[in-house]
Amino acid sequence: MDPVAAAAATAPVVGNLSTHFMMDLATYQRGAELGFTGADFYTVGRGGALGDVHADVVASAFVFFAPAAVAETWDRGRAVMAPTEAADHFLAVGHDWAEGHLGDDADLPRLADLVGRLTAAANPASAPLFAAWRARPEPGADRPRALAFHRLNVLRELRGALHGAAVLAHGLGPHEAVTLRSPHMLGIFGWDGPHPDAGKRGERPEWAAAEAATDRALGRAYAALGEAERVELCDLAATLYAPLQG
Repeated sequence: MDPVAAAAATAPVVGNLSTHFMMDLATYQRGAELGFTGADFYTVGRGGALGDVHADVVASAFVFFAPAAVAETWDRGRAVMAPTEAADHFLAVGHDWAEGHLGDDADLPRLADLVGRLTAAANPASAPLFAAWRARPEPGADRPRALAFHRLNVLRELRGALHGAAVLAHGLGPHEAVTLRSPHMLGIFGWDGPHPDAGKRGERPEWAAAEAATDRALGRAYAALGEAERVELCDLAATLYAPLQG
């Protein structure tokens, strides 16, 4: 399996695994316990790895979120606690989620090793959240579920950044892209109407071109692994994620 094919094959796991934790009711309950309101814990928790920066910096890294919504939740959330502290709490909830929801069917230490080697070798260009999260402390090897989750989340930030760049480069704006890809998420991403007439994903060649460009860009990172290791990574990721589907 070549690097681009491996990047494409693991995209569903890389893109969706962390979403389960981010949308989990327990995550929002923990945010409320810490003093956050609504989506503030998400914004300051995820973006907090960047440090105490201006809201525009966070919006630039989130790509598909409405800048005004990011500014509102970021400024309100950073009044609760320092962004880096919020980031620590946010991923701690993610680690706890992983330990409560990920099974033992996959060889988690091996998965963590493969993903860790891949992300360590990746170029952080145009991926500030990836670079920021890669630099944060990891769970120990004695917590294999948390460690595998953590490294897959770091890889998610790399894929997300490259995907955002590819979508923009192929002529789709952030609001248009969310309308095209996930119209049910427009409110969560902070976009108010009127919404653009984006049509259907299958009818927009720009979307398919952006997806292919994302896989090509991410394939450079997957080239850090040998061919057999890429196959192994795909198999382990699929095994890990299978119980969570549906």
